[in-house]
Amino acid sequence: MGTSRPRPALGKIRPAASGREGRDVQAARPPQGNAPARGQGLRRIVLLLAALLAHPILAQTASGPWMGFFPSPARIEWSSLLATLRGIGRHADAVLLQRNVPWEAFEQGPEAASRRFADLDNLVRLSRAQGLEPIFVVDALNGLDRRAFQGVPAAWGKPSFADPRIRRAFRNFAVRIARSYRPRYLGLGSEVNTYMTAHPEDAPHLVSLYLETYAAVKRASPATRVFATFQWDELRAAPGGPDWSLIEAFEPRLDLWVISSYPCLWLGGRPPGAGYYAPLARRTTRPLAVGEGGCASRGTPRHPGSDRNQTAYLDAIADQLGPRLEFWIYLLYNDLDLDAYREAVGSDRDLQTLELFVRMGLADEKGRPKPALETWDRIRRRLRSPP
Repeated sequence: MGTSRPRPALGKIRPAASGREGRDVQAARPPQGNAPARGQGLRRIVLLLAALLAHPILAQTASGPWMGFFPSPARIEWSSLLATLRGIGRHADAVLLQRNVPWEAFEQGPEAASRRFADLDNLVRLSRAQGLEPIFVVDALNGLDRRAFQGVPAAWGKPSFADPRIRRAFRNFAVRIARSYRPRYLGLGSEVNTYMTAHPEDAPHLVSLYLETYAAVKRASPATRVFATFQWDELRAAPGGPDWSLIEAFEPRLDLWVISSYPCLWLGGRPPGAGYYAPLARRTTRPLAVGEGGCASRGTPRHPGSDRNQTAYLDAIADQLGPRLEFWIYLLYNDLDLDAYREAVGSDRDLQTLELFVRMGLADEKGRPKPALETWDRIRRRLRSPP
């Protein structure tokens, strides 16, 4: 992605890529794929919680956009995951579940046996038990670097969206999600403009795969609203202004335009000003959505943060895009305990990247609310109240 965040919580939680100047800004994402020993423990946690929380709770039915978070726990332990989901359930309507493709399994067909799909299924049940509806995103790319694929078998050679195996696996995985859950929203790619800009020779193949998969998802679940996400801060900062062709190449098969946005990482720690999102709202009449984003309440010397900036970010999204939003996903409900993630993250570089994002939660790592959580709740009441 151009700018990213932590994501749901199965397996190793990795940082997600983001930023300008070579996309040096990255964020922690919950597992999108390979989950070694540490992931096994969290997998068992999810199975246990699925059993404990087997009673379904219906999601809220108020009007207005779904508002939610990535279900990333403060620490990699079952009590933390449960606390995060319960906290989200008190302040949200949805969770965003973004997953990399299990390439080898789904290259065989949409009904492939896959442990990683079973993990996803358990997380769906856990989320729904808290009254949260899932929004899905199928992701082919590396959360640490949106210019690269994630998890493609080395034996397949250099990955490309032209590769028939990659195309089959991606399409089959998306169709499996559509058949299994009949979701309201399903994304086919995350921050795809970053990859398209870095690999213009492969961009037409990415677009054609999206269009093929869009059609296949609609056959499986006609009511599902399908989209890809686009990194807004990078798109907006391009010389000469936004290159709208990177989005409009997917038309007319975008049911809504969905962005990610971490403006405080692009603006020296400052929140977006009036008009930051205005070009997007002017360009299309389609519904809009925020697929991820945030600002930190505490930062680094290069990217300072504050409670005030975090609140200003929420107000900017609500004021400039609110009436057009179908959903709005904020990166983290709670902060992350950096020490608890050291083993899972691995390299010093990844830890430095993760540090930019660990204080983006609207509550601290113990679940205590920050001032911005009250702002979030106020905005949610306003946007979701009957007209």
